[in-house]
Amino acid sequence: MSRDHLHDVLIIGLGPTGATLANLLGAMGLDTVVIDREPGFLDLPRAVHFDGEVMRVFQNMGLAAALEPHLRPSSGMQYVNAQGLLMLERKPATTQGPQGWATNYLFHQPDLEGALRRALDRFGCVTVRNSVEALGVTQQADHVAVRVRSTLPTGTEETLRARWVVGCDGARSIVREMIGGPLHDLGLHQEWLVVDVELTGDVALPQPTVQYCDPARPATFVNVTGRRRRWEIMVMPGDTPQALLEPANLWTLLARWIRPDQARLVRSALYTFHSLIASRWRAGRLLLAGDSAHQTPPFLGQGMCAGIRDAANLAWKLAAVVRGEAAEFMLDSYESERLPHVREFIETAMRLGEIIQTTDPAVAAQRDQRFAREGTTEIVNLSPTLGPGAHTGHASAGALASQPRLADGRLLDDALVAHRFALLTAAPEALQASPDARAVLARLNVYQLSDPALGSWLQSLGAQHALLRPDRYVAALANSAAEVASWPIIGWGYSL
Repeated sequence: MSRDHLHDVLIIGLGPTGATLANLLGAMGLDTVVIDREPGFLDLPRAVHFDGEVMRVFQNMGLAAALEPHLRPSSGMQYVNAQGLLMLERKPATTQGPQGWATNYLFHQPDLEGALRRALDRFGCVTVRNSVEALGVTQQADHVAVRVRSTLPTGTEETLRARWVVGCDGARSIVREMIGGPLHDLGLHQEWLVVDVELTGDVALPQPTVQYCDPARPATFVNVTGRRRRWEIMVMPGDTPQALLEPANLWTLLARWIRPDQARLVRSALYTFHSLIASRWRAGRLLLAGDSAHQTPPFLGQGMCAGIRDAANLAWKLAAVVRGEAAEFMLDSYESERLPHVREFIETAMRLGEIIQTTDPAVAAQRDQRFAREGTTEIVNLSPTLGPGAHTGHASAGALASQPRLADGRLLDDALVAHRFALLTAAPEALQASPDARAVLARLNVYQLSDPALGSWLQSLGAQHALLRPDRYVAALANSAAEVASWPIIGWGYSL
C-alpha cells in the first residue's frame, strides 16, 4: 500500500468499540485501517455484561451465532444490605426481550474480542495494524494525517492518511486531546479492587450478580461464564491500595465467599470508577467513541454497551458521508444524539452507586429503613430516546425499535437488509400511489417490509408507517403518504 494512500476511515484503538466500528464500516464497504498499540487483544477478563440492544448490533453484524456459545443470559442482579435485605433487583433475563434477544448477558471479554477481530477477516477493505501507536494527529482541509510508530523494537515511524479519524483509544485518548474541550465531571470517583478467579472445585455461590451494600466494605459478586467468577471490592479509607493486591490479602478479602483451595486467582487490579463525558465528540474530521468519549461507573454494566452504541450510531453516518449520500453536517448528529443518551445511563449508574457505596453506618441505616418500608424496587433496562438529530423527534421517533418475530418465525432484522434504512408499513399501496413519498424513500435507499406481526407494534405507535434507521432507531412515523413525503430528510443531511 502506498505511503500516500488515503483511507476512508482510520480507527485508533481495537478494543470492543473500535472492533465493532471496523466490522460495521467493513460491511458497508469503507476503506478502513485500524491501529492498536498492543500486539493482540489482552487475554484477561475485563467487561462482563452487555444487554439485548448490543446483542442486536452483533446480530446485524452477522456474529450472533458465533457469539452465543460464549454467552450466558443473566441470572439477574440483587442489591442487598449488610443483613441480607433485598433492596433492589433486576429480574433474570427473559429469553426473548424487546430486542429479540435475552435482556442481559454475561460474557468473558477475550471471547468477544477474539470473535470481533476474527470477523474482520471477512472484509478486504479493512486493514488491521497491531503494535502501532498514534503519536500525533494533524487535520488538513480534506483529510487527517496521523503520525504513527511501531511499538516493536524497530520503532519505525510513518504517516497514515484518512478522510476521517475515530478515536476509540480509551480514557487517555490522543484524539480527545486534539479535539479539545473539557471533560464534564459528573462527580463520581471511587477506587475499587477487581478480582477475577476460576473455580477449581464446587462452591456454593449465588447465581445472580449481588451488590453487597455493606457500609463496612461494599462489594460486588458476579457469576460470569463457565467457572469464572468476579468480586469487586471497594477500597476503604485506611487501606493501602497496592497492598490489597498481595495474594494473601486478596484471599482474606474473599474469605467470606471462597477459600484458596476452591479457586485460582486469574487477575486482580485496582480501578478508579469515573463518571465523565467529553464536552466535544467531533472537531472537523476527528471523532470520539467509547471510553475516549465517556466513562461510566460499572453499577449497571453499561460501560462497554455505550461504546457499542456509539459505533452503531456513527458507522452508518460515516458511510453516508463518505459515499456522498449525505452532507458532512450529518456527523454533528452523532454527538447531539449520543451525548444525552449516554448521560442518562451514567446518571442512573451513579444513583445505584450511591446506594452501594454508602459507608456511613447512620446513612446506611436510613437507606435500609427506607427500602424496608417501601419494599424491593425493580431495576429495569433503560432505553432512553436519542437526543436531537437524524430523526423527527416526534412521538416515538428517536427511540429504539423493538424486534418482534415475523409471521414466518424470523426476527425482524433478519428479514431486513442490514445497514440500510427500512420502512415498516401497514399500507404499502398508499405509498406506491404517491410519487413524492416514493422519491423520499428512494433517496434513503429504503427497504420496505409489510408483515402481519408488525401490526400491533405499529398500532402501539399510532402509525401506519415507521422508518427505521440502519442502527434500528426509529427515524420517523407517518399515517399517510403525504406525511412520508414531508419527512425532513434534508435536515438530516440528505438532498432530494
